[in-house]
Amino acid sequence: MSAPAPVRTAAAARVTDAVKVYGTGGTEVRALDGITVEFPAGRFTAIMGPSGSGKSTLMHCAAGLDTLTSGSAFVGGTDLSDLDDRRLTLLRRERIGFVFQAFNLLPTLTVAENITLPMDLAGGKGAAGSREWVDALIDTVGLRDRLHHRPGELSGGQQQRVAVARAFAGRPDVVFADEPTGNLDSRSGEEVLGLLGRTVRELDRSVVMVTHDPVAAAHADEVVFLADGRLVDRMTAPTPQRVLDRMRHLVREAPEPTGSART
Repeated sequence: MSAPAPVRTAAAARVTDAVKVYGTGGTEVRALDGITVEFPAGRFTAIMGPSGSGKSTLMHCAAGLDTLTSGSAFVGGTDLSDLDDRRLTLLRRERIGFVFQAFNLLPTLTVAENITLPMDLAGGKGAAGSREWVDALIDTVGLRDRLHHRPGELSGGQQQRVAVARAFAGRPDVVFADEPTGNLDSRSGEEVLGLLGRTVRELDRSVVMVTHDPVAAAHADEVVFLADGRLVDRMTAPTPQRVLDRMRHLVREAPEPTGSART
């Protein structure tokens, strides 16, 4: 059994009327409150919002890492709610890439082995074409001279570049990045963000990134802003100052938190 075949759509991923509720009764937290949003194919989108706004919850539900209480989540033209656990696992493996704040590299594998891990897990399907793709990807992320090193021999920025290359290795429909520069110094963070942007533009990929950093968000083509589990604004051609000003406005408007499930 394989994951559903990708269908090219204008949106790499989207959610419709997305609701996510944690807890019941007096402890209930509505982490997502009827959000409808598309993440365009071939674009770099950042998700921002005050603490507790639901940005990580949105990413996890859009990526199939968590399920919605109601509403729909799609990757390409595939409705995630139509998939059983096995097909959802295959879809995440074959059509979605992930970059996390913690690099999540396997310490016993070399850089080359870490990068090709998604292809190896998928059984090497389309290996010839994929090897050519990975070879080009290695040059894009600047790791040609580090292929035989292990993660412990690399700097944090280099490890995150390996994680980025791994995320794109299987040519996924979309890559979700959760605070990808959170563990990096400013210089390394700028390098990784520039890399994500170049990969979108030069290799026609799609990236959705959760971040709290206005400078990071300004690398995106568009920023979507959440507050209290709702979509409240979108910004194209962002700059750090414009994003910071919008975030300050949202923080001033944010209600007092009633729970900790939203992130």
